[in-house]
Amino acid sequence: MLLAGSLSAGTALATPITFTGSNTGLGLAASVTFDTSGTNLIVTLTNTSSADIMNPGQVLTAVFFDIPSAGTLGKVSALLGPGSTVFYDAQGQPALGIVGGEWAYKTALSGAPLGATEGISSSGFSGGVSFGPPNLFPGADLQPPTSPDGVQYGILSAGDNTATGNTGITGSGGLIKNQVVITLSGLPGGFDPSAAGAILHVSFQYGTALTDANVPGEPPPPPVPEPATLALLGVGLLGISLMMRRRRAP
Repeated sequence: MLLAGSLSAGTALATPITFTGSNTGLGLAASVTFDTSGTNLIVTLTNTSSADIMNPGQVLTAVFFDIPSAGTLGKVSALLGPGSTVFYDAQGQPALGIVGGEWAYKTALSGAPLGATEGISSSGFSGGVSFGPPNLFPGADLQPPTSPDGVQYGILSAGDNTATGNTGITGSGGLIKNQVVITLSGLPGGFDPSAAGAILHVSFQYGTALTDANVPGEPPPPPVPEPATLALLGVGLLGISLMMRRRRAP
């Protein structure tokens, strides 16, 4: 009974999950962590590549995904991640790290990579995957126009040399090195991002068009039980087997 109760309590806890993706040939790598705080979803999007960013096609601008158990979530905030900095914006660093005026969230997408229907983006894209002013998070417009647009406020890599890059980088109007933290509200009660099927079709989008690089996001592999855990499990099963034999004995 104690074991069953412990398992029940453990499965009720929400656990964060991190998806990662990379394309070594293009020097691209990214991660996105989905976590919860009450009924809020915390999405941490990071450009983890060690490569130097030389052109807009290497800038991480969006993450696409599906959360089947949730409808449209509320837009709470978009903030610079811890230790992250804005480059190439003459206005300097955004007040309180708020970059919501440059990032958007939208559902009911059509034509997104892997068939995803939700996305968080700093670029406008087009067609069934277009992001506009109604999709922006709260915050001042840091660079015109008042809409997700171009590569501006996309995410540079962790290893970027900000002294290099073509004019699409240096004249972008602002790029973030190397992380954005997004908060969405309205998760269903008891939502666990690490549960099977909770978050699907994750991919990382680069550049300003869906014809630019897209990298699928992979969840972490299932944990492998430690030898000590397997040994304890074997002892437990052996004990149960012996007890059942004794009960059956005449």
